[in-house]
Amino acid sequence: MTPTLTQEGIWTHTRMIDELPPESRVELIDNELYHMPMPTLQHQDASVNLHFAMLTFVRQHQLGRVYAAPLPTILAENVVVEPDILFISKERFDFSKKYVYEAPDLVVEIISPSSVVRDSVIKKDLYEAHGVREYWLLDPANRAIEVFVLEANRYRLDNYAQEKGPARSVVLPGFEVQAEAIFES
Repeated sequence: MTPTLTQEGIWTHTRMIDELPPESRVELIDNELYHMPMPTLQHQDASVNLHFAMLTFVRQHQLGRVYAAPLPTILAENVVVEPDILFISKERFDFSKKYVYEAPDLVVEIISPSSVVRDSVIKKDLYEAHGVREYWLLDPANRAIEVFVLEANRYRLDNYAQEKGPARSVVLPGFEVQAEAIFES
């Protein structure tokens, strides 16, 4: 996949901060900038529904913090992504930081037509390599939720829901959502 922005030189997180406007909608993957697609209504509905459910659960059980995009997540100096939703446990959360400077415990990406490869392959591999313990991949077009769990440094599909039925977290024991509630029409 070729980057959608091609500026000269090597891009890093520091260079992004120095040279790009704060409102730039880009991700940095292996020193290359990629433009982020504008979300659709279906994307936003799924995001809000899952974010609300996860935030409510995490707050109720005082487990940590849940954030929704946009929020830069710096996995390395040459890797800055903006997951649609992320969770960081209270044991690992650092209030002194401006952005997320470590692998979250759980990351959610919501596929858009132009982000299928980036979300389901490239970013999945990045999250796996950087130790994100759980990865949710939501596909509004197919009304599907895949939940991957990191075991022995590799993701395995733990559970899956399409159209209806539960998707369950391992990192957040007891947290589950119904696919039909996430992808409500």
